[in-house]
Amino acid sequence: MNQAPRTIEWIGDADGFVRLLDQTLLPTRVEYRDCRTVEEIWEAIRMLRVRGAPAIGIAAAMGVVLGMQSLAKGTSAVERLREVTDYLRTSRPTAVNLFWALDRMARHAAPHLEKLPPDQLRTMLLEEALRIEDEDRQMCRAIGAHGAALIGEGQGVLTHCNAGGLATADYGTALAVMFAAAEQGRKFAVFADETRPLLQGARLTAWELQQRGIDVTLICDNMAAQVMREGRVHLVVTGADRIAANGDTANKIGTYGVALLAQAHGIPFYVAAPSSTFDLSLSSGDAIPIEQRDPREITHGLGKQIAPDGIKVYNPAFDVTPAALIAGIITEKGIIRPVREENIREVLV
Repeated sequence: MNQAPRTIEWIGDADGFVRLLDQTLLPTRVEYRDCRTVEEIWEAIRMLRVRGAPAIGIAAAMGVVLGMQSLAKGTSAVERLREVTDYLRTSRPTAVNLFWALDRMARHAAPHLEKLPPDQLRTMLLEEALRIEDEDRQMCRAIGAHGAALIGEGQGVLTHCNAGGLATADYGTALAVMFAAAEQGRKFAVFADETRPLLQGARLTAWELQQRGIDVTLICDNMAAQVMREGRVHLVVTGADRIAANGDTANKIGTYGVALLAQAHGIPFYVAAPSSTFDLSLSSGDAIPIEQRDPREITHGLGKQIAPDGIKVYNPAFDVTPAALIAGIITEKGIIRPVREENIREVLV
């Protein structure tokens, strides 16, 4: 089975840099981008050069190290760290892993900010960022192991957006379930929604599954209902960008519609996500902030104008699927089902 290119990597020691796969160029070009400043990491997150909740968290953690490289001896490490983390928080609002990683880096550094010289502080921060990356890799493998049995021999699986190795440190979340099932020897078919307007399903998921030698068929978003009606889909597995305490789940726009279609056709709908994607401070999905993106993503898809000048556009990047529509949440600690707050807290806390 072929391996996809590495999504994100730290190069060198604490004075090194971040090398990431520029996902805006896939699938036709596989090119890496070297980020040597916190501003370049911010831009990479904002412009979706790196995307997927876990990968965004890793990039943000490494961005903290880059930001602290400009800390000179005698200047305030406390102020610089606050400046760097506050800045990175403004890159994207919905994926909670971004904020989780920044909070973790700040907590790790707090007892040492006024004690360690800048070079030792950077080394310590880099070690923590690399721990976050390694833990994500292990969590993704565990998610795959817990979820693989959900896919039976000869079944059809539908997924929406991209939740594979490109969205994480290595193996993915939703796609990890498929990778693990394939590694166990099962044959099955995957239907990948194209995922308008930025086509992450067409550009990234279809490419990733193809790279791994998994049977994948690309469909337009508005074909999902017909494919389900024809009996080709036996379960749906998607990723997540933030999960509230009650199990309401934010994911790429269109996921809520897929969940409703799955319910209408009696098809179980699963979410795969690491514990770092849960936000237990939010009681429900109503409180999840939804990112609004550039109207040109719709009016000028892939650089070509497809709508009249001056047209009004509404372009939310995410929607929220109510917990009642979710058959189970596949985590590195096991499958949470039924999806209720008490079950979530029992597994995670």
